[in-house]
Amino acid sequence: MEQTQEKTVSPTVKDKEGSLADVIWDNIKTVFWAVLIALIIRSFWLEPFRIPSGSMYPTLRVGDYLFVTKYSYGYSRYSFPFGLPLFEGRLLYKEPKRGDIVVFKFPQNTHTDFIKRIIGLPGDKVQVKNGRLYINGTRIKREENGRYIVDEYVTIPEFYKQYTETLPDGFSHQIIELSDSERIVDNTELFEVPEGAFFVMGDNRDRSDDSRISVGFVPADNLVGRAKFIFFSHDDKGSMFKPWTWFKAIRWKRIFKGIH
Repeated sequence: MEQTQEKTVSPTVKDKEGSLADVIWDNIKTVFWAVLIALIIRSFWLEPFRIPSGSMYPTLRVGDYLFVTKYSYGYSRYSFPFGLPLFEGRLLYKEPKRGDIVVFKFPQNTHTDFIKRIIGLPGDKVQVKNGRLYINGTRIKREENGRYIVDEYVTIPEFYKQYTETLPDGFSHQIIELSDSERIVDNTELFEVPEGAFFVMGDNRDRSDDSRISVGFVPADNLVGRAKFIFFSHDDKGSMFKPWTWFKAIRWKRIFKGIH
């Protein structure tokens, strides 16, 4: 009686090539959908930003990483990657409130992102005299509440006075001042904010390049979104080449802190 033997058929070279091609194609599709989803989230919902300078102390510190909500003021060409001119103006526009901290495209170079606080709305008259902010002829109330020291990411520590400033609509926030007699920023011309634009200032009043200096008025179309909350933060005490210092450099109390 004859016995039949089962033969194991090895995959052909063609089969192996087909399997490899399927794997590569699956990976391409996975990457494509991941990138597409990330772009949709970044364009319509949240976009991450890092604070690189000290112009927004004490509210935002160098080393803060934050999320900006893209839907807060509607959408413009700058809501999307590369600022492609897909349309003009803003869709679903909602005007910012005085006191909002906003990310916007620098009017003189729209490849650069700035972050500041909105101080003047369309039609407002804004001026700084002897270090004091005036809006529509009224001097804005501020109350000193201590001292603030900037000793991170600097060579020499800087010592400031900290104030609580209350804007005309009742919104209060913290600012810091070196003095009321700094050159240029503490005595300005009278600015009248045009329609469709905003006047912005940094909370670190004497160390901020803002609407008083080179930024000028910020067109509504240049708004990217509203700063919402900090999702990560670290100081300058850690070293990239010393992993054991990373944990200590994290500012744990600032993680998931709201921004106002």
